[in-house]
Amino acid sequence: MVTHSKFDSVMSCSPLDSNMRLSYHYKTFTCNNQYQMVLSTLQKLQESGFYWSTITGRDANTMLANEKVGTFLIRDSSDNQHLFTLSVKTASGTKNLRIECDMNSFYLQTDPKNIQSVPHFDCVLKLVNFYMGQNKGNIHSGNIYYIYSSGQKIPLELIKPLSYCLSTLQHLCRKTVNGHLSISSKREQLPRNLKDFLQEYDSPI
Repeated sequence: MVTHSKFDSVMSCSPLDSNMRLSYHYKTFTCNNQYQMVLSTLQKLQESGFYWSTITGRDANTMLANEKVGTFLIRDSSDNQHLFTLSVKTASGTKNLRIECDMNSFYLQTDPKNIQSVPHFDCVLKLVNFYMGQNKGNIHSGNIYYIYSSGQKIPLELIKPLSYCLSTLQHLCRKTVNGHLSISSKREQLPRNLKDFLQEYDSPI
């Protein structure tokens, strides 16, 4: 067993500081690969603008109370056995979904009785982007994911992240490039420093 601490994050839109502080609780990782995956994800979440770090579920409920259905944020899980929680405003109020983490991926298990495989991702941002994409095409495909909570079956809609700060122009441009495959596929033609900048945050969200 390899044990690493879960890091506290600073409420900032700037890249993750190299001298990260220890959080209020810890997580035991099964291997170094899992640790590196989580660390990479944490760095990207820091830059996303919608990772609210150590706020509580009650805080998340308060912040999302007056937002439109589909507004969401990512925060630290209050359960020491989990790392992150997705808090989302639904038609039935705010729901808090634990983001599961295995040796090499993150996933959402919205239905505890579900025995079928669910989509797995090596980054929380990829997970969020996937479910946001499902919302855009669910009318035609019929592929809708649901949250099962207290006997309710609620559509999982991720439409807009709740940001805590304004993104820089550079970051907005980077997200735009990441969202256009025709542009991002030509990255090799870009100068090295621009390629590195895009690689540091490879999500369109």
